[in-house]
Amino acid sequence: MSAESGALLTDLYQLTMLHAYVRRGMGEPAVFELFVRSLPPARGFLLAAGLEQALEYLATLRFTGEELAWVAREGRFDRAFVDYLARLRFTGDVHALPEGTVFFPDEPILRVTAPLPEAQLVESRLLNLLHFQTLVASKAARAVLAAPGKVLVDFGLRRAHGAEAALLAARASYLAGLAGSATVLANPRFGIPLYGTMAHSFVQAHDDEAEAFAHFAADDPEHAVHLLDTYDTEAAAAKVVTLAREGVAVRGVRLDSGDLAEHARRVRRILDAGGLRDLIASGAPIDGFGLGTRLVTSADAPYLDCAYKLVEYAGRPRRKRSEGKASWPGRKQVWRRHGDDGRMCGDVLALEDDPQAGTPLLVPVMRAGRRLGLSASLAASRAHAAAELGRLPEPLRRLEPGAAYPVTVAPALRTLAATLDGR
Repeated sequence: MSAESGALLTDLYQLTMLHAYVRRGMGEPAVFELFVRSLPPARGFLLAAGLEQALEYLATLRFTGEELAWVAREGRFDRAFVDYLARLRFTGDVHALPEGTVFFPDEPILRVTAPLPEAQLVESRLLNLLHFQTLVASKAARAVLAAPGKVLVDFGLRRAHGAEAALLAARASYLAGLAGSATVLANPRFGIPLYGTMAHSFVQAHDDEAEAFAHFAADDPEHAVHLLDTYDTEAAAAKVVTLAREGVAVRGVRLDSGDLAEHARRVRRILDAGGLRDLIASGAPIDGFGLGTRLVTSADAPYLDCAYKLVEYAGRPRRKRSEGKASWPGRKQVWRRHGDDGRMCGDVLALEDDPQAGTPLLVPVMRAGRRLGLSASLAASRAHAAAELGRLPEPLRRLEPGAAYPVTVAPALRTLAATLDGR
């Protein structure tokens, strides 16, 4: 993925703004916050993801010789600006929600404090990284809540929007609670467990369906999950029963076509009658799901209305007032309260220096361009996400339409916004 994460993976206006900032000496400290303005209609909460890749991007940001040569010959930038970019490194501070944290609209998931050109330049790539993984993690979290106790696996590589999207979708969905992925590179890259069965082509390549099952089981008996619906689903289930009685390994069966619920009930009856009751716990018709296209593209809600906005420059709070896109000014913190049952019961969005009841969610993760301590492991972030989902109020856990969570804005923050508006 390194070839896709260079300094020129940005919007042109980032460079043109930087050029103007540098020429006019506008290098005072700036504070930007990244947040989501509103929830999609099918979401009651979001799950923060992508911080690890965001911090890696910031820590390694630099312009290569080839990139500098492009800037020099592009025609709109002077030589002094090229020299500035050659020296540029990210030297700022970052506060963020730990990966796997549940959050809601207007709550910052990342705050960048750095000289204005640095803080501006990183906008596009930070949005790109945090938006996508948060989008997929939030979709995956819905699946985890909807299918408790089931084995859920990412099967989305072939429909993902590019190589980086496939890998980061595997990571985000595992963080949210999926059991693993079929994407092989997700294991060496992130340590994610791998799952896989067979394709219809494997069955079609054999003259006999039962022979295909037998060959597959002989070569990988520990993972012999047989795909039943290449031809006739119920007939294939009967063949699996016969093979199992002959000693052929059968670890499970897979369906991916037609009315899955009805086929699952029919296949379950065939397997039960054939004595293969141990394939599934508690007699459930289905004990696992492969989630593909609709997961990695978050098909029902394929984007978030996220933004990265300037909230302070040169020591003064700043506020955007565009119609429908107004932002809250100043450095902020999110405070979360929990009830006696441990469930989250309300958040307060406040200025950083205005403490509220509850637990502050934004934590420092980078200072002066250097990461603070070791980053959380993916396993630790996954455990944090599971704990966060467990603390959701029951209506949000049940994914009820219109379920709301209280997020209030502290009086001091409202007063500051009104004061700026008055100017």
